[in-house]
Amino acid sequence: MESLKELYKIGCGPSSSHTMGPKRAAEQFAARPTLPDAYRVTLYGSLAATGKGHLTDSAILSVLEPIAPTEIVWHPEIVLPFHPNGMLFEGLKKGEVIDKWTVYSVGGGTLADERKGVEKPAEIYHLNTIAEIKDWCYREGKTYWEYVNDCEGPEIWDYLDTVWTTMCETIHRGLNNDGVLPGGLKVARKASTYMVKSQSYTDSLRSRARIYAYALATSEENAAGGTVVTAPTCGSSGVMPAVLYHLSTTRDFLRVRILRALATAGLFGNVAKTNSSISGAEVGCQGEVGVACAMGAAAACQLYGGTPSQIEYAAEMALEHHLGLTCDPVCGLVQVPCIERNAIAAARALDANIYATLSDGAHMVSYDKVVEVMRETGHDLPSLYRETAEGGLAKRYRER
Repeated sequence: MESLKELYKIGCGPSSSHTMGPKRAAEQFAARPTLPDAYRVTLYGSLAATGKGHLTDSAILSVLEPIAPTEIVWHPEIVLPFHPNGMLFEGLKKGEVIDKWTVYSVGGGTLADERKGVEKPAEIYHLNTIAEIKDWCYREGKTYWEYVNDCEGPEIWDYLDTVWTTMCETIHRGLNNDGVLPGGLKVARKASTYMVKSQSYTDSLRSRARIYAYALATSEENAAGGTVVTAPTCGSSGVMPAVLYHLSTTRDFLRVRILRALATAGLFGNVAKTNSSISGAEVGCQGEVGVACAMGAAAACQLYGGTPSQIEYAAEMALEHHLGLTCDPVCGLVQVPCIERNAIAAARALDANIYATLSDGAHMVSYDKVVEVMRETGHDLPSLYRETAEGGLAKRYRER
């Protein structure tokens, strides 16, 4: 597996696969030595179906248009066989194609092409399943974050410190922003209202309201194109920050313990990314919000002193109960139902932690098996339910 730096990426929303990935692809194509006098970019499948709502065209144009005139062509009806998020970049000179590149945005801002496959940063983890890593933990008398430290080296902690700072800053911005989100659905920001209303509740209701508020804060910032951390994606970026911010403010955990929880969560996200997918266009929202919930549950369980088995159980449970979750965003925007899903998943992550810590950690189905099932389930889902905005909630909204 690759570094956690490839999982936790800092960038602008609203989508890691539909905004961050295409922008990176445009930057790489623009850096080629050819000197075109115009560009043409053709978007296929899910990128074309929901790209306008995800600001895909804006992300690409922000890179290429300052260099040369750029045309965006939309083909939602054509799905390239390698991955649903396909793009064809063409450099033109006097109307003739002088350079072209077919590339795919496969989730989390990562790119791939058919010849090289997924872009491969250095593989620094020699164990690729939670079962193997858990066995290592018990054999060495260590825990998951120590495995991260052994593989990544001490420099990972500076990076995770930046990640945590960014997560907190995003929550603070979201809690202090009001108004309507862009895109045409006229969805009002709710984070600040939920935070204010939480003051009038007591104990558990106040706690739950604040968890919702923190998740809404990040998800609303993401929907507005603000800076977020992929955890593991932009569309699911509200879950992990909400869980960790809530625990850091109510339980007074030291910052170093929050960073260690981020490391553990990253391992579980990395395993899902490596052995299945975190792309909504490939496996549905189970790969985004489901994996984010698993990461949040693992982080919370570690902070509460869970054993390696209990931490795995919490993550397994969180992902298991998101199996089959479709990705059917209304109007292709990362707003309905995406924002609410982040809030509910943050609360569910904490519930999974409580359930696991009450147990002895023994459970019937492993996290790795659930990751396998998520991959199979995602591939069995009709394309209508994999980020095309053609089925489910998106279709029902159009029928109003």
